[in-house]
Amino acid sequence: MKQRLLIVAFAVMAVFAGCGKEDTTVIQQKNYFPSWNNCEALQALQEYVTDVTDPKSPNYIRKEDRIATFDMDGTFVGELYPTYFEYNLLEYRALDDASYSAPESVRETAQEIRDFVRNGAPLPDHFDMKHAQAAATAYAGMTLAEFRNYVLTYAAKPANGFIGMTYAQSFYKPILEVFDYLEDNGFTYYVVSGSDRFICRALVESLGIEPNRVIGMDVKLKTTGQGEEAGVNYTMGREENIVRTDELIIKNLKTNKVLQISQEIGKVPVLSFGNSGGDCAMHNYCLSSTHRSAAFMLIADDEARDHANREKALRLGEQWREAGYHVISMRDDFKTIYGEGVLKTAFTFPASK
Repeated sequence: MKQRLLIVAFAVMAVFAGCGKEDTTVIQQKNYFPSWNNCEALQALQEYVTDVTDPKSPNYIRKEDRIATFDMDGTFVGELYPTYFEYNLLEYRALDDASYSAPESVRETAQEIRDFVRNGAPLPDHFDMKHAQAAATAYAGMTLAEFRNYVLTYAAKPANGFIGMTYAQSFYKPILEVFDYLEDNGFTYYVVSGSDRFICRALVESLGIEPNRVIGMDVKLKTTGQGEEAGVNYTMGREENIVRTDELIIKNLKTNKVLQISQEIGKVPVLSFGNSGGDCAMHNYCLSSTHRSAAFMLIADDEARDHANREKALRLGEQWREAGYHVISMRDDFKTIYGEGVLKTAFTFPASK
């Protein structure tokens, strides 16, 4: 009898111990989204991830096929202060860096950026390609290590139009939370940007994003001893470094993003995040997947906390919804954009040289 009572007592203790452990797990469950309001886009993302990671779901996706792609500028890095980081960098390189004497074509392109930023002058048609060619020329001859340091030195400057933030810190906190959430749910995410690949690599290394998960604009590289000889005919020595050239390979925008994803990842993404028309091809490629897939567009509609055009953003939001994308509103969906202590201010500009 005593033995039976002892067994029952141990069983009851085990049940309570199990309940306590389960309750603790629930209490300690990670809150992935402290920077988000409860919103339609976040609900859609969580429902999607829950569904495709459930082995019992007909939409289950194996971990090796859980691929997500993210544009950079305007999707998780601020781009309206007052324009793309790589545009700001070229403007500085050509017009303000006393150590560099820019060719006239590069100075002209940089001046067009400056006129756009400071005076609102429209950029010429197809300026993306003009900038890409100028940028290739402006950084030619730099080793990859020199270029990385150049990018990070500029990125350490205070972000124009804000108090309490450098360019290197200008990440959208809510989207960084999405990175963590996806990674913990077995997704591999890639940065797929129109900006220079090596600029992107330098900016995101503080986030722990590995270089092989960054796709961007590319220029041809060569070694310091290679000269004009083709790489297929030249054997690099151990003492040599890799340097940038002025030969543009690809501007990674629109359908070029899809082609680069296909070449470098080799799988169709099942999640895609962007903020502009330059990301639509990437989104459409994602939505063509044989797996259940989803695409998200962020609209810059918060004029109080960021430099934005709400009227334009709302028009784009309607356009993206009609295209079948989920829309993320910076104003309505984000509790914070850049984090505590960051305030929007007026832009300031030194006298032009």
